[in-house]
Amino acid sequence: MPPPNEQRRAQLTDAAIDLLVESGVHGVTHRAVDRRAGLPAGTASNYFRSREALLVATAGRVVERHQADMADAARAEPVPASNDGVQRATDLIAGSLLLAAGPHRARYLAIFELRLESLRRPALAAALDELMAAMASFTGGHHADLGLDIPPAAIPPMLVMYGGALFALVTGPVEAVTREVAHPLAVAIVEGGLAAARNGESGR
Repeated sequence: MPPPNEQRRAQLTDAAIDLLVESGVHGVTHRAVDRRAGLPAGTASNYFRSREALLVATAGRVVERHQADMADAARAEPVPASNDGVQRATDLIAGSLLLAAGPHRARYLAIFELRLESLRRPALAAALDELMAAMASFTGGHHADLGLDIPPAAIPPMLVMYGGALFALVTGPVEAVTREVAHPLAVAIVEGGLAAARNGESGR
């Protein structure tokens, strides 16, 4: 069997993201994905042997695109003159919330649909947990590369708080997604993560 075409795989999972937003998990079938992607019948099933494999790959695609957005934002965000890593982390998270809940909200609506479906699908739940662990590891490396003063122990609670803030934003009106709303949330995420890390250290 020839190696998978990664561009085609991305095309299929991007189509699945659109279908998740439009009709929920039940609308994501191999046949529907083929139609939405404009590909011949049977293409999706050649790449993803089961519907569950298709759903897991779609979640992976959201994470992949989120990581790419993080890298792009880090390159575009100017380094503060004070080299304040906490302030820079706050600014990057605020920008991430604005992007995710605005232009890219479909991706995150899709991942929340998958998380809810995972309550009924243990294999999907396990795959999503693995993706979250990988995301925590990626975020730690990302912070280190940028020289941000965020301890590793702060990252898991920050990811949980980010997810909660993002859920509130993407399930509300898009016009409510503003910097005035996103920035205080980002402050709470960073301060909460740092506090959790300090409490963890003091409890040892």
